Amino acid sequence: MNSSEIDIHKELKKYFGFNQFKGLQEQVIKSILSKTNTFVIMPTGGGKSLCYQLPALVQEGTAIVVSPLIALMKNQVDAIRSVSSNDGVAHVLNSSLTKTEINQVKKDITSGLTKLLYVAPESLAKEEYVDFLKSVTISFVAIDEAHCISEWGHDFRPEYRNLKNIIKLLGNVPVIGLTATATPKVQEDILKNLDMSDAKTFKASFNRPNLFYEVRTKTKNIEGDIIRFIKQHKGKSGIIYCLSRKKVEAIAEVLQVNGISAVPYHAGLDAKTRAKHQDMFLMEDVDVVVATIAFGMGIDKPDVRFVIHHDIPKSLESYYQETGRAGRDGGEGYCLAYYSYKDVEKLEKFMSGKPVAEQEIGFALLQEVVAYAETSMSRRKFLLHYFGEEFDSETGDGADMDDNVRNPKTKVEAKDQVVKLLEVVRDTKHLYKSKEVIYTLIGRVNAMIKAHRTDSQSFFGCGAAFEERYWMALIRQVLVDGLLSKDIETYGIIKISEKGLAFIKKPTSFMMSEDHEYNESEDDAIVTAAKSSGTADEALMAMLRDLRKKEAKKLGVPPFVVFQDPSLEDMALKYPITMDELINTHGVGEGKAKKYGKPFIELIARYVEDNDIIRPDDLVVKSTGANSANKLYIIQNIDRKLSLDDIASGKGLKMDDLIKEMEQIVYSGTKLNIKYWIDEMLDDDQQEEIQDYFMESETDSIEKALKEFDGDYDIDELRLMRIKFISEVAN
Repeated sequence: MNSSEIDIHKELKKYFGFNQFKGLQEQVIKSILSKTNTFVIMPTGGGKSLCYQLPALVQEGTAIVVSPLIALMKNQVDAIRSVSSNDGVAHVLNSSLTKTEINQVKKDITSGLTKLLYVAPESLAKEEYVDFLKSVTISFVAIDEAHCISEWGHDFRPEYRNLKNIIKLLGNVPVIGLTATATPKVQEDILKNLDMSDAKTFKASFNRPNLFYEVRTKTKNIEGDIIRFIKQHKGKSGIIYCLSRKKVEAIAEVLQVNGISAVPYHAGLDAKTRAKHQDMFLMEDVDVVVATIAFGMGIDKPDVRFVIHHDIPKSLESYYQETGRAGRDGGEGYCLAYYSYKDVEKLEKFMSGKPVAEQEIGFALLQEVVAYAETSMSRRKFLLHYFGEEFDSETGDGADMDDNVRNPKTKVEAKDQVVKLLEVVRDTKHLYKSKEVIYTLIGRVNAMIKAHRTDSQSFFGCGAAFEERYWMALIRQVLVDGLLSKDIETYGIIKISEKGLAFIKKPTSFMMSEDHEYNESEDDAIVTAAKSSGTADEALMAMLRDLRKKEAKKLGVPPFVVFQDPSLEDMALKYPITMDELINTHGVGEGKAKKYGKPFIELIARYVEDNDIIRPDDLVVKSTGANSANKLYIIQNIDRKLSLDDIASGKGLKMDDLIKEMEQIVYSGTKLNIKYWIDEMLDDDQQEEIQDYFMESETDSIEKALKEFDGDYDIDELRLMRIKFISEVAN
């Protein structure tokens, strides 16, 4: 039957039970049936697999589908077998088969029964398989997840690079490349490496208007925040992505302890457990899967209602793919990511052992993620621009579906600054990435700027009136606007576009909004902990601050001694009105609650009564007990006056982590007498000087103290003195 005689609508109904095609499916299928090389770019959930499954089922011969994941192949084969009366219609050919199974596969192909053969690229490289496939009729070769060919993709596999040579051995067969990654750079790479520059390209829109995007600051209390979020979406299915297996286990445990049905999923679990957990999620026996990115590749659950990124992913492609698992049925999907620059630094550290070229690529991709998290423009517009797609943030479909659009930052006119920026990019002759461009503007020198003698140019420092953050935000917005372009092949060198040159000649209004500030420094994490997305009750917060000031004055201590900001913010979120509830707010232990709590819970109770507040009934985050064991161990050993080094090594902790644990202990109201240890480090006068400083200070920030003492004391000395101070004065 030749392609013009096939009624693809009838076949669609017969095999898949659908009455109509989705999006570009029909055009793609017609292209494949006409034996043309075809390239399909379609976001996850857009119905990519049907594009090659249907033509394979209705054509003569066997279609070869190259796919990177055994689990994924198995899912697809099961799906195809379920629409056919014969199991031989689809087969897998990979390292997991026995000799007998391989012979059965060959028999089914030779007899013309098998329409789809799924192979891993490694198997396709085996000579015996190539020889066999040369002897049978091949309808076409489909390469799924084709971005694996490109080093710029988020999932590069070297064995994909050799595919074009193997396909050539099979004779003149049409090739179909399919991917859900749409960065222009990766597309170009795929076409070049598959040697199919003549391919007919079909690109679906990457806009998923039913997904809501939000980024929150990652704080100490992230677990509480996640639990709160899940309880607000009770009974709905969700996925939480973490970077490490250890984190996956820990979060799954915390959720279970807090009454949420959740299971972990990562490559370290045995295959049986993984399959069981995946099935529990699909069959809705559990609501939430906590997973590393090993999960979800073959998951076709249409009603995932939220995807949470506990850790920021390595690239925007991964982020887009992972968030794309939400709302595939067209219903609501909430994509929440937690961001802290510390995580980015961690990812950069992981990369440092890799070859230089790979590092450069990794850094370039990671910087895009940072830009997405910190931007204050429409997140949807930002994402789609990254994928080479224009989006109108006023009228586009789903325009109001992100946190930045719903809570816009004020905009300021930046026409003159845009001109300065464009001129600097032009006059430095396209040598620099954004960092050097900004340094040139603010007049800061580094090795590269020195080497190119940029610091002796008249424009060097012409933007010094604004700080680095301002220029960073402006560059991001100017890039999205198309006045500048970033050349990813040279790892992010910035160039001016025709549109940018025209802007210099005839500037027009340019309204910019400043980026979000996520300045959570390591040691002040405790202090800034609960600055989540403005969910605390602002009015109550103001009243609690006043009360804290009053109480502190009465007792003659600085306000932070009574309760820290994060504790107040948590109170303004949870409305505790009993001692037990107060003890379960952030950073408040029993001692602290007893000593200072009474007026606070009285105030909150009055406020709740006066304003008819409906209190969250169960926002007490129960811990899994690991921390409390540490806590006891630390308290007992400090009582025995053991050296802190020994205490730390006894639990395998770094000194920094031990100090953090101690800070949490004293901040929640338990005394720790570490004078014996401090006496070894500082004499009485020095101790008194630091003690007086904290007594007079408005804040317990270590950064401020470091500035104040200007190098007289190091960070550990100040942190330990702060512990001693809080312990003596507050507890």
